[in-house]
Amino acid sequence: MSVLYIAVPVALLIAAGAVWAFIWSVKSGQLDDLETPAARMLFDDEPTTGQKKTSSVDDA
Repeated sequence: MSVLYIAVPVALLIAAGAVWAFIWSVKSGQLDDLETPAARMLFDDEPTTGQKKTSSVDDA
């Protein structure tokens, strides 16, 4: 029974921290756009100039 005197306040502190982190993330705009990061991997990268094309055929 005495463990509850430690476990309950610790659980409440963890829950309060999670609520605070969620509110902070909403206010700072972390959850504004959920679609773009998922679709970003489908876009092609811009080719960079001066990049060497290497392959195993060139090394042989």
